[in-house]
Amino acid sequence: MIYDITPAVSPALKVWPGDTPPTREVVSDLKSGATTTSSTLHSSVHLGAHADSPSHYGRNAPNIDEQPIDLYLGRCQVIHVDVPPATGVDPGMLGAEIEAPRVLIGTGTFPDPNVFNEDFAALSEELIEHFARLGVVLVGIDTPSVDLFTCEDLPTHKACLEHNVAILEGLVLADVPDGLYELIALPLKLVGFDASPVRAILRDLSC
Repeated sequence: MIYDITPAVSPALKVWPGDTPPTREVVSDLKSGATTTSSTLHSSVHLGAHADSPSHYGRNAPNIDEQPIDLYLGRCQVIHVDVPPATGVDPGMLGAEIEAPRVLIGTGTFPDPNVFNEDFAALSEELIEHFARLGVVLVGIDTPSVDLFTCEDLPTHKACLEHNVAILEGLVLADVPDGLYELIALPLKLVGFDASPVRAILRDLSC
């Protein structure tokens, strides 16, 4: 069983306010008599399901091409939490023991990737510290950010930087049951960039 946890990329997909939304420029088109169809994608790299690099929130921190690739591949745990909007998930809300070095949190507070609601839930600094003590190397969330929309100082991003925890954002987890999986969410090798879109999937470990 494979779960695709990546939202579809189209002009309808919402990005963070002020970022560049995805658009397609057709450079050549078979329908117009060209020998091939070729396109150019214009977009923020913080697009849909994406991996933040430490350089996004830390001065002189690694860019996405410098991140170890094994962070984004391997044993993973999905946990859904019942959390109010605009709330940071803390360790007491988890309701499950951590059993994997990668943890994806489903909040259900950003239900439609094509509609940007600012009251999505996020992750607390305390949760990142808790995860770090347990050896977690990557966190993911089904919202646009691990920080609340109103948190301009990015405390959770900074906690991830301090504890060397990688970040995935913008995942689609509504149809994924809680449990253990293999995560595959490889970022592109974009030299010098602060993030990369990923095609994120979860594979059932029983397969």
